[in-house]
Amino acid sequence: MSLDPQHEATYAQLADANSQITNQYGSPITLLPEGDQGRSLQINGSNEIGTNPNRTKQHAFHFTADNCIGCHACEAACSEKNDLAPHLSFRSVGYIESGTFPDYQRVNLSMACNHCDDPVCLKGCPTRAYTKHPEYGAVIQDPDICFGCGYCTWVCPYNAPQLDPMNGQVEKCNMCVDRLEVGLKPACVSACVGNALDFGVVENVPASREQTETQIPGFPDPEITKPNIRFQQTKALPLELTRTDSARVKYKKGADDQYQPTLDPKSSGKREWNWKKLISRENPLVVFTLLTQCAIGFFTLAVATNQLTDAVALVTCVLVGIGMLMSTKHLGKPLRFYRGFNNLRHSNLSREALATVLFGGSVGLHLLCSQIGLYTFGYVAIPCAVAVLYFMIRCYTIPARPFWNHWQTSTAFGGAALTTGSCLLLLIGNNTDPIIYIALILGVVTELIGLVFHARRNRSSNSEAAASHYEQSTTFAKTHVCRIVLMACVCISAAVTVLFGWFNVWIALILISLVFTAEFIGRSMFYVLVTPTTMPGAFFWRNKGFEEHARETGLADNPNVGVARISH
Repeated sequence: MSLDPQHEATYAQLADANSQITNQYGSPITLLPEGDQGRSLQINGSNEIGTNPNRTKQHAFHFTADNCIGCHACEAACSEKNDLAPHLSFRSVGYIESGTFPDYQRVNLSMACNHCDDPVCLKGCPTRAYTKHPEYGAVIQDPDICFGCGYCTWVCPYNAPQLDPMNGQVEKCNMCVDRLEVGLKPACVSACVGNALDFGVVENVPASREQTETQIPGFPDPEITKPNIRFQQTKALPLELTRTDSARVKYKKGADDQYQPTLDPKSSGKREWNWKKLISRENPLVVFTLLTQCAIGFFTLAVATNQLTDAVALVTCVLVGIGMLMSTKHLGKPLRFYRGFNNLRHSNLSREALATVLFGGSVGLHLLCSQIGLYTFGYVAIPCAVAVLYFMIRCYTIPARPFWNHWQTSTAFGGAALTTGSCLLLLIGNNTDPIIYIALILGVVTELIGLVFHARRNRSSNSEAAASHYEQSTTFAKTHVCRIVLMACVCISAAVTVLFGWFNVWIALILISLVFTAEFIGRSMFYVLVTPTTMPGAFFWRNKGFEEHARETGLADNPNVGVARISH
């Protein structure tokens, strides 16, 4: 090991003598059998195993909010040690505040990866770039394995994994395991000026501390991942605390004395269109999900109505192929797409990818084998289609994204499959079959019902979903209403067509244009509106509003501003 603990001050050295048996979540603190010192972490290519007596015990950060002065020394030390670009930071300091001068109070929050007992980043990553090590309980990510899908940044409630749009990969805090191996605390802890950060075996109370709380205002629900961080906040806090970043969220104390996120409008509430804001880095996923769902609905309805022809199978294969191609465009490193199947054991993203390939492959085999009178693969494709839709829904119903974490995601995806699939079948198949129009109406009604209950839940939600609903009702209000009107027109047009027998290709083309316009708007809003359960940011750092301003005004062209010029 290249580090020498003798050159560091006493406060930077680990000093845990004893530890408890289990943590506050009921999990064992000792991660390997007694006497097993674990394996080498291969630091700098060395096979040496550290001599820390607590090497196989779960370690954790301890943050004392009372002591933090917001100097950002922890950020600077972390950035220097890991040689990070200006737009990346494994540890960041955010603020929440209350009151006005002179009766003003601010709480600083310093946060990095919490090396959780149940790391959802590890389970979500399709490439298996994450490993939960029994050595110190560190969750370590290998950026060389990562292909930059960013899914770990979606599922993590604390915004710990950092997606670097310049290099197309994710990186994160590694607990400074190289320092731990020689008995030193992480660099951020050693640099803390106010003695706010400490580190050691989880549940051990640091010197001059008295609390090991698992929650603090602004911190997401620890039950999501069981994070290994403990807090102390002894000073009295007001009933309400607001964020200094642009997130429309504030925190209110509930009956259980815990602070819950709730809506903080931060604007006049003007109803707008904002078509340009529908464009996001998730656009490839908009196309992928819509085309894949269209292919599922199209092929399934064709089988159900006995209209499965070679043309139907060919169009289905084309839709799936284009959709898969667009999904790779969302990756930071598209040529590594094949790594997306590496984590079938845990990742719904890997399962979705495999099911999509199997669905497209089954349809392709049906197309080939139908030439010799073998139609088995057409029926095999149906369960594959169901699996695609199921795992696609599971990918988005995640606690860290409350706006998505609702059964409305199922109605949105299932309804889209019915509406887009039936419209396409009207154009290619028999446009006089009333079953197709019924499926179209059913799809629209399904989506509308989901939207109604979704809005009802979000309006009264004590979560970031309330902020997403506010965005939908103000920033994109007119666009949202336009989408609903289009869907209503589709429903009425389909019903009138069946009642009066106006079956022709022009009606089919009109329905297709209305449906795909409405679905594209809805799916774009699906990605744009979501407000994640991230930690509070600062005025200029980890602030979405400032990042947008910097890109619009050209400030982002200066790398020292800390805003990436491109958005992955």
